[in-house]
Amino acid sequence: MSAEVEKAPTAQSTLSVIVPVFNERATVAEIIRRMRRVPLPVALQIVAIDDGSTDGSDQILSALQDSTLKFVRQPSNQGKGAAIRAGLKAAKGDLILIQDADLEYDPDEWPKLLDPILKGKADVVYGSRFTGERKNMMPLHWIGNRLLSLITNVLYSTTLSDMETCYKLFRRSALDRVTLRANRFDFEPEVTAKVLRAGYRIYEVPISYAGREVSEGKKITWRDGFVALWTLIRCRFGPL
Repeated sequence: MSAEVEKAPTAQSTLSVIVPVFNERATVAEIIRRMRRVPLPVALQIVAIDDGSTDGSDQILSALQDSTLKFVRQPSNQGKGAAIRAGLKAAKGDLILIQDADLEYDPDEWPKLLDPILKGKADVVYGSRFTGERKNMMPLHWIGNRLLSLITNVLYSTTLSDMETCYKLFRRSALDRVTLRANRFDFEPEVTAKVLRAGYRIYEVPISYAGREVSEGKKITWRDGFVALWTLIRCRFGPL
């Protein structure tokens, strides 16, 4: 059964953007700068979670902390999913968005993601890298992403084009209906599977994408694809 879409958020709504950070010294200050300059119809809270960086990323974030940026440091590297769960504990907003700390995703796309929720059309919005302009991915990443989206569609009776996208925007109330346990990159399939099982229909909008190479710091590998596949299967038949 589909969950009923809630009423459009009010002008008093707050967007909490959770930024998991692990060894992103070269890009983290720039992504925070870009995030702060985006014009938004809602209040903004940035929640940056340093996940045990060893390259000084935590020092940069500490220096950038102010009334709009909440900085939380994990004592050791636990993974993207664990960082996001820590971010959820610190987030105050009724709207939650995930933003990577590299420059692959452009914060100028946020209004496009927010639009369906602000108009009362959706409770969960994903930005699709496969329907907007993009720098082409490495072939193995392209194949893996498309295959995992196809398996998601078969298992959960949906029509997603990009399950693995970083840009996932939720009403907080939708996330409160599921229990998240993933520690690493399995956050993407877990949260997708569980919101779908909770009855939410995911709204997709096209986004631009500038993927980086492994030599530039990309961390996800082919091994994570097998973990994602198992997560999709496990969540299809396990508890929410």
